[in-house]
Amino acid sequence: MNVDIPGGQKIGLIGASGAGKSTFVQVFLRLYDLKSGHIKIDGQSISDVTQESLRHSVSVIPQMSDLLHRTIRENISYGRLDATDEEIIEAAKKAKAHEFIEELEDHEGNKGYDAKVGERGVRLSGGQRQRVAIARAILKNAPILVLDEATSALDSESEQSIQKSLLELMEGKTVIAIAHRLSTIASLDRLLVMEDGKIIEDGSHDELIDQNGYYARLWSMQSGGFLKPDAK
Repeated sequence: MNVDIPGGQKIGLIGASGAGKSTFVQVFLRLYDLKSGHIKIDGQSISDVTQESLRHSVSVIPQMSDLLHRTIRENISYGRLDATDEEIIEAAKKAKAHEFIEELEDHEGNKGYDAKVGERGVRLSGGQRQRVAIARAILKNAPILVLDEATSALDSESEQSIQKSLLELMEGKTVIAIAHRLSTIASLDRLLVMEDGKIIEDGSHDELIDQNGYYARLWSMQSGGFLKPDAK
């Protein structure tokens, strides 16, 4: 595989389960070291920098957001430890999390942003945990953003309300997004279609539709239930 992603470009990774999308992201985040080849950011191999330096430049919103057994405030500020309360609250508002956070109370009587979420965030629903993870990424504001099915735990209404916040978060960033619902990534700058660990199609939504290949077939199967992206 050989792919070049210009800084500021927003790409979507598409493919069936097992196609290699998650592996693509995992090696990029250096969860695994490559046996051969290189991944470079601004010409510098990620194997030559510290994990701390790499993590500082990347925000990740995963499909399943396990939280720390700490307060809501600490879970959000984990993205940027020097953040003020005002910045934390603003990030939560943008992630549509502020309203439910204010209503929280743990078994010790702590309320709102001081409420503890339980081991791995067990006291919150999946959608609530996901909003906290989105708030954390908004607060961190790293130049590279990785979205791994970032809205999969949300209902349709909540997802729609958060999409605007995600679009604002993407502004000016290099974005790598994985999504099985093509409607959530069809408007990105570029789509990479993967199969068996290889990129088999590369282009914008319109370009891939015109090719009438794998992506076009997937879109045809899904588009009956989704609105197509606005024509540009």
